[in-house]
Amino acid sequence: MKDADVIVIGSGLGGLVAGAMLARYGQQVIVCESHGIPGGAAHSFSRRGFHFDSGPSFYCGLGNVGAAADYPSLNPLRMVFDLLGQSVETIPYDPMGHYHFPDATLPIYGNGERYQEAIATITPTGAEELKRLETKLLGLYDALKHIPTLALRPDLAALPMLLQRYPWAMAKMLPYVLSVQGPISQWIDGTVHDPWVRRLLDLECFLLSGLKASGTVLPEMAFMFGERSRSVIDYPIGGSASIINALVNGLNQWGGTLQLNAHVERIVVSNNRAVGVKLRNGDILSAPTVISNATVWDTYEHLLAPEDLPVAYRQKGLDTPAVESFMHLHLGIRADGLEHLTGHHVVVHDESKDITVPGNTCMISIPSVWDASLAPAHHHVAHVYSLEPYAGWRRDDTYADRKRQRAQPLFAALEKVIPDVCDRITLELIGTPLTHAHYLRRHQGTYGPAIAAGQGMFPGNKTPISGLYRVGDSTMPGIGVPAVAASGILCANSLVQPGQTLELLDQLGI
Repeated sequence: MKDADVIVIGSGLGGLVAGAMLARYGQQVIVCESHGIPGGAAHSFSRRGFHFDSGPSFYCGLGNVGAAADYPSLNPLRMVFDLLGQSVETIPYDPMGHYHFPDATLPIYGNGERYQEAIATITPTGAEELKRLETKLLGLYDALKHIPTLALRPDLAALPMLLQRYPWAMAKMLPYVLSVQGPISQWIDGTVHDPWVRRLLDLECFLLSGLKASGTVLPEMAFMFGERSRSVIDYPIGGSASIINALVNGLNQWGGTLQLNAHVERIVVSNNRAVGVKLRNGDILSAPTVISNATVWDTYEHLLAPEDLPVAYRQKGLDTPAVESFMHLHLGIRADGLEHLTGHHVVVHDESKDITVPGNTCMISIPSVWDASLAPAHHHVAHVYSLEPYAGWRRDDTYADRKRQRAQPLFAALEKVIPDVCDRITLELIGTPLTHAHYLRRHQGTYGPAIAAGQGMFPGNKTPISGLYRVGDSTMPGIGVPAVAASGILCANSLVQPGQTLELLDQLGI
């Protein structure tokens, strides 16, 4: 007897998308979540009336419901909402915020013309070069937008379906076939020579992928520029929790089940086939298909026994390079006198240091600028974070002092935006890589694999174990909310017949 058709380990975005889509396809799905809150790296939490996003804070196109939206979005997450019959209420805004360099502060607009005008006040030549690059990137975006992510699958069965259903869109992709797996730097080097704008583009890439332009794949930047300028920059009311709630509601609506506080101890493998999972409480849930939303390191090191995988394959996965973990500040602050505050900021402290040096580039999100319900009256929530190595962190007698010391660049970054912020704090939470690893169940609290464009590809969702699949940011297409949602779509579509996918596309009119 089986308990389900599919068991998904982890309720991060990739796991929830895959599980909810498979439920929509008519399969019995159980999603097992170790914690008492769903969402993985995108979960939200509350303290004393302040509601914090733990991870993602920048979104585009979530409020563009349906294929006939005024500004159609390529965001795979929004497409999944359509498929599940769910939606989130959003607040559009522009500019999205500011980048603070040592020599200049730049407002970041979704509107391409306003963005280039802002850059022209710093470097007119660089603004013209960026305009030429953006034109090329939007050409790729326009080619991509006519092939919906919901139609994709990671096997050869995708090709005849795409050629039959989207022949003109496939033809428009032909000029880009040889370059789509390469880094964005291959286009930047031929177009942008201004050092200030090249530094800006490195920062934009780093914020997307954790890598600079030489390591970020071309379509990722094309997607970012396209969504910013051709869709709507919006924030979901209620924060990332509203996104997770919509996916959980979709899962439940189509007959799936989410089990919280259900820590999976081991994937049960018999004769090289996944047959279920064993929970920490000793229960065993059986299913012919298991999907792991854990990272590649956690899946191969903790969820599987060493003998379950071929030795070389397992070691290659464990040797995958990882982006560093994070230091975090979650603050509740008084909002008096901050009426014109913008919601997103990035601060680069020292131009002589690489932007990837821990503590040098700090990301700031103040979402209560748009959604006042996230904080008590007359207050804001602020989330500030920066890369931080996991190595050397221990919960010993020096932990509290070291935590405070390593948080200083975060406080300094926020002071660039709100000079008297330290006098405004009413709630202060400092997180370290140990915090990140504990609450997210992620290997060393990592942001994800550091697989540079042109030097390797993110693996697909299949494993050598029959019936075992993977989703999330250590699978194709990689890191970031749209990519992780796409990984769930690819996995779900690979487990059904192409005709079933076509039926859903017909129902959505895409």
